[in-house]
Amino acid sequence: MGKTLIIAEKPSVAGDISKALGKFEKNADFYENDQFVISSAVGHLLTIAVPEQFEVKRGKWTFANLPVIPPHFDLLPIEKNEARLKVLVKLIKRKDISALVNACDAGREGELIFRYIVQYAKARQPIQRLWLQSMTPAAIRDGFTHLRTDGEMIPLADAATCRSESDWLIGINGTRAMTAFNSKTGGFHLTTVGRVQTPTLAILVEREEKIKKFVSRNYWEIHGTFGAEAGEYAGRWFDEKFSKKEGDEQSRPERVWEMARAEEIQKKCLGKPGIVTEESKPTTSMSPQLYDLTTLQREANGRFGFSAKNTLGLAQALYEKHKVLTYPRTDSRALPEDYLETVKTTLGMLAETNYRTPAETILKNGWVRPNKRIFNNAKVSDHFAIIPTLIAPKALSDPEQKLYDLVTKRFLAIFYPAAEFLVTTRITRVESEPFKSEGKVMVNAGWLAVYGKEAAESDDTPTLAPVKPNETVKTEKIEVEANVTKPPARYSEATLLGAMEGAGKLIDDEELREAMSEKGLGTPATRATIIEGLLWEKYIYRNGKELQPTAKAFSIITLLRGLEIPQLCSPELTGEWEFKLNLMARGKMKRDEFMKEIADATRDIVAKAKSHESDTVPGDYGKLNVPCPKCGGEILENYKKFQCQKCDFSLWKIVASRQLEISEVEELISKGTVGPLQGFRSKQGFPFAAIIKMGAEFKPEFDFGNDKNADGGDAAPIDFTGKEPLGKCPACGARVFDGGMNYICEKATGPDKTCKFKTGKIILQQPIEAAQVKKMLETGKTDLLTKFISKKNNRAFKAFLVIKDGGTAFEFEPREKKGKTKDGTPREPMPKIDFTGKESIGKCPKCGGKIFDTEQGYLCENSQKDSKSCKFKIGKTILEQPIELAQAQKILADGKSDLLDKFISKAGKPFPAYLVMDAKGKITFDFPPRE
Repeated sequence: MGKTLIIAEKPSVAGDISKALGKFEKNADFYENDQFVISSAVGHLLTIAVPEQFEVKRGKWTFANLPVIPPHFDLLPIEKNEARLKVLVKLIKRKDISALVNACDAGREGELIFRYIVQYAKARQPIQRLWLQSMTPAAIRDGFTHLRTDGEMIPLADAATCRSESDWLIGINGTRAMTAFNSKTGGFHLTTVGRVQTPTLAILVEREEKIKKFVSRNYWEIHGTFGAEAGEYAGRWFDEKFSKKEGDEQSRPERVWEMARAEEIQKKCLGKPGIVTEESKPTTSMSPQLYDLTTLQREANGRFGFSAKNTLGLAQALYEKHKVLTYPRTDSRALPEDYLETVKTTLGMLAETNYRTPAETILKNGWVRPNKRIFNNAKVSDHFAIIPTLIAPKALSDPEQKLYDLVTKRFLAIFYPAAEFLVTTRITRVESEPFKSEGKVMVNAGWLAVYGKEAAESDDTPTLAPVKPNETVKTEKIEVEANVTKPPARYSEATLLGAMEGAGKLIDDEELREAMSEKGLGTPATRATIIEGLLWEKYIYRNGKELQPTAKAFSIITLLRGLEIPQLCSPELTGEWEFKLNLMARGKMKRDEFMKEIADATRDIVAKAKSHESDTVPGDYGKLNVPCPKCGGEILENYKKFQCQKCDFSLWKIVASRQLEISEVEELISKGTVGPLQGFRSKQGFPFAAIIKMGAEFKPEFDFGNDKNADGGDAAPIDFTGKEPLGKCPACGARVFDGGMNYICEKATGPDKTCKFKTGKIILQQPIEAAQVKKMLETGKTDLLTKFISKKNNRAFKAFLVIKDGGTAFEFEPREKKGKTKDGTPREPMPKIDFTGKESIGKCPKCGGKIFDTEQGYLCENSQKDSKSCKFKIGKTILEQPIELAQAQKILADGKSDLLDKFISKAGKPFPAYLVMDAKGKITFDFPPRE
């Protein structure tokens, strides 16, 4: 009798399945018994290959090789995961493997990972599907008694494959076409676009455009303080005849647009008696619905500042590692209609924890009953809402506990009755002028009881001092408050997630809006990655909690609008495609029909890019707030340049593959220099930092801060009047100042200079801060600086800058001899680490011991043994990339970190990568697929 091969998405899940099914022998890369073989991928193992005839080197992308529309899509192993792929292929081809079970994540991407593996291996065995809602042993065993047939999964597999192929077609053709367009005038300007990435970016750019165009208006509010027998209360004047005018977003009934009128009302009412009328109405407030991933990410960002990426990672750990939450990558906010008994059992578990009071209250009052707001099959897609499982949490980290608490309280609150309030609206009329006061009194806490003080502190509605019937109140104060209208707020990660989810409001077509209301831009599982991708590509940056688009973002959206390619910068494309992918997943649309539309759209994008010239791209361009340095004329912006309107002065927007911000250009023109700036790339592709200065004939040129001829014999001396010196010159004793391009002795400038001391602001691509120069002049040595790049081999290195012979020089950390300290004496043995009372962060893949967070790294408890100690370790820093606790936990649980973007290669180049762990505990890199 043959065996069944079970393929999970991650090693940790394979391990959980083996424990749930019981009695397996563990091999290096799989588990096996008489009935099953269990192994896993490590996420995606394969990517779509660029056909050989279209494979051209990056930097040489032209329209000659576009569009790329292969007749079929071949697969290419992802290099760093190829060993894992070979293991799975070998297992699939074993003669005793007679059936396959897809145990990858229960969703579209999990389906794709498995389908690509069996396609590549040319598997012929029958296939079944394990579909899990939670990772508890009982849920896994139940899932194996209800395996889905391959026929049931074909529509989802088609949708998954079409999503992958359509994203590849749009991404590779759109990116190469826009890059070729932007590189026509020389250089290589990588311009990435994507089916979801670019419409998301357009949302941010459109908001920033509204902010830039916003013109503030002055307005006034009139606030009164009124005295009654029972005490004082406040009220605000309002216009009873107000009606909202279409298109006027700034009007409010309480705003007065002329100060004279506000002061007239103030004078008219001050000290006069007021007549009170009021109305009190009972109102109710229902508890919020259960969480899907997007609402959980939004709440965690607003409450705790967690990024969408971090929230997803925490939720995934609570699902896979701790098994205390159900599947997190869901877009549903309801539960199945047959889930009532499971909910009651879950409440019974919670009644034994810190959530005892609300859980017992729900069970005692019988509040778990059929309710379409909670239990509704029509509102459940592939997965239901995120709720606690039957397993009580143990040893959660602080961020994990915060997220679990959010989910659990929301779960408890939804079964409580509505909160009840008495809302009072009071109108105080003084000399016929109305002032409104509002107050709210809680009558029944309802679901708010779950949150206790937390809910009370969030409610800032005042309680009004009571007024007797027919009582006349006294107008104690009338104050006129001056205000200005404010532009729309920039998006935070929380509000952008909401905009991505609710992008349907930007679309007119009702059918598309319905699809968008379910899926929006991207899916719950991909939205965090989309935001992180925009940050990585430098299209946006974080400014506190706000997300702001860069000049590069405005450039790509302007280009797409100018080329009349709205499908790449509008949510309409995503809505239409997502709608059709949903139809396909339900078996209501054919794969070939969908892909024909995608191919036609791809040809259209490339054709429009080919047919335009760089200087004809229309757009809403502005002007610089500085005059032309050559003639004083007005400088206007176009797609490629900033161009003077009176003379031939111009500045390219892109310099050495870096797009300049408007503020940087204005500083360069007004001050003659800007920087040092990071992000430039040489013709060989190496990154570098530099100052840009305005050179001869008003042409910008790089200044690396240590040009020996920068202030030659004919140069005028620098005026340091009013500037603070950084310290004493080590060569002559005079003062050292910030000289703009470098740090220089006051006697080392001008034709009569008597000293030669100066040091660059950037040395071998390492920015040198003024504080470090000050420290060097005071103590003879800077701190250890870590971002120097060698000219000989382009490798990064660390060094101190030191004063030597009246100038500066490098000093390197002494290399430690094995078994000896820096001064050559025998090294004392490292003190043993006591793990008592510390919380384990995971299980050692080598020996099964517990892993702990220590100053020396993430170590196994058995590393402290005197003999046969375990050598497993995850460093706290790997190639300049800090490895945070959450990432170490993810590696131990999933075998793979999130995408990390601060690695620095030995050649000095930054690169992004995943850290992956094989079955033997070896940590290696896994690189994201190339475009």
